[in-house]
Amino acid sequence: MHMKDYKEVVKSWLEGNFDAETKAEVKKLLDTDPVGLEDAFYRNLEFGTGGLRGIMGVGTNRMNKYTVGMATQGLANYIKEHVDGAASVCIAHDSRNNSRLFAEISADVLSNNGIHVFLFDALRPTPELSYSIRLKGATAGIMVTASHNPKEYNGYKVFWSDGGQITAPVDKDIVAEVAKIEDPADVRFQPVEGTVPGGIEMMGAEVDECYLKDQLSLMLSPESVARHADLKIVYTPLHGCGVKLMPEALARIGFKNIIHVPEQDVSDGNFPTVVSPNPEEPAAMKMALDKADETGADLVLATDPDADRLGIAVRNNEGRMVQLTGNQTWSFLTYYILTRWKELGKLDGHQYCVKTIVTSELIAAICAHFGVKCYNVLTGFKYIAEIQKQQEGKAEFICGGEESYGFNLGSFVRDKCAQVAGCAVAECAAWAADQGMTLWQLLQKVYKEYGLYVEKMVYIVRKGKSGAEEIQQIMADYRACPPKEIAGSPLAKVIDYNKPEETGLPKSNVLQFFNEAGDVVSVRPSGTEPKIKFYFGARGEDAPGKIELLKAQFIS
Repeated sequence: MHMKDYKEVVKSWLEGNFDAETKAEVKKLLDTDPVGLEDAFYRNLEFGTGGLRGIMGVGTNRMNKYTVGMATQGLANYIKEHVDGAASVCIAHDSRNNSRLFAEISADVLSNNGIHVFLFDALRPTPELSYSIRLKGATAGIMVTASHNPKEYNGYKVFWSDGGQITAPVDKDIVAEVAKIEDPADVRFQPVEGTVPGGIEMMGAEVDECYLKDQLSLMLSPESVARHADLKIVYTPLHGCGVKLMPEALARIGFKNIIHVPEQDVSDGNFPTVVSPNPEEPAAMKMALDKADETGADLVLATDPDADRLGIAVRNNEGRMVQLTGNQTWSFLTYYILTRWKELGKLDGHQYCVKTIVTSELIAAICAHFGVKCYNVLTGFKYIAEIQKQQEGKAEFICGGEESYGFNLGSFVRDKCAQVAGCAVAECAAWAADQGMTLWQLLQKVYKEYGLYVEKMVYIVRKGKSGAEEIQQIMADYRACPPKEIAGSPLAKVIDYNKPEETGLPKSNVLQFFNEAGDVVSVRPSGTEPKIKFYFGARGEDAPGKIELLKAQFIS
């Protein structure tokens, strides 16, 4: 949509088939906030290859019942065109404001298009939505969530029949169908006379029970857990849907001392006790860390609003709680899992792990030591799930992770799963205790065996239309003039993931710069937030100092 056109679109919302509340809100923006009006209407909220995500409000560039309805109609049209026989879709939602409304609108639109809907009876984690698709043999799935974004946001993720988020070519084809829906009048919000609604079937506790039982089968060290069942674990869902099942899962695998942060057990889309419900950010973990110090707990687990990301904190050798990065957590966890698989005689050369291109190379080094293949994929857990789909029946998936606090093991869920990861971390803590170590000491042991790897992600926020343009210009400048050296070491190679013919991976707006010392800098615009992200990775005993040099060089 061109800038000159947005006022015509505003007029169509004021005069068209929109409800009175929506029209009043548009009129208010028109009268009082011309900048906000332009941002709300200057483009259509992009239905990208993962779905929708945006600020809630009126307008074509916002999450609202009309943009959600149009996206769902496009999905319904794709399913009716490409899927033979009866089709069905599973739908879940998190604790965000309007999440239940958007889930119910999606269910109504699909049902009114003759597609059967399995709708969760209340909030559920994203990984359970993934699980339910395969359990029900559904065609697709919808998760209403904006993950760890601030409270102003909501979103809409689309999954396919394998339980993973949609990938090529299905993603592009669905995007094309959604793009054809230009008017809410094209959406079957209400049943059309003569059609047969697909029906909406509620699901709930019975799916939870299957999910929990399958998760129990992933345990590797039940004897260690039994010996350390009194391990003190603080858990916070950060006002999200992890509260539904995480404490239950920890209890079922044998832990008896789960300590809650009561204020954060409240499912609330305003996230009242945190600025941002993101376990990557130290401020979000503060109440849990305080609770750990108050109770003498050994471990803190925190999940984001849709319970697919996991943050953890452990005690260091001085007894102070330290928040670990996703890279650190997945490194010691991968080491633990592969060690136990080897001890249990489960490694026979037909297993594999997966990491994303911006995740620590330490994980690849650990896999190499155990003789386990490690795939490197683009950022986004859907690419890890895609490898699982490709390798089904050929090789066995052990585990996979990404630096942004996402991890999974086993094949029941085809997305990152904070519940599975959290239980594995707690189990690993019990196993480490059997070896006379804390989790902090286990991490140091991994560094001693494989070398010190240090990573840091730094982002720059650039909001609105001008911000999006500035981010694109930064990427263009790096492509035109890459740095000649990185942290004092000459540039060795550049990988431009915009060139699939060179990378062998789908096209993606990511640049990686490697120096001769083995350090790496990756740069990519966020696909879900107005940010450009810089991932710094250094190795060797001087890695902490090199990280600071990298930050100074790239973040002015």
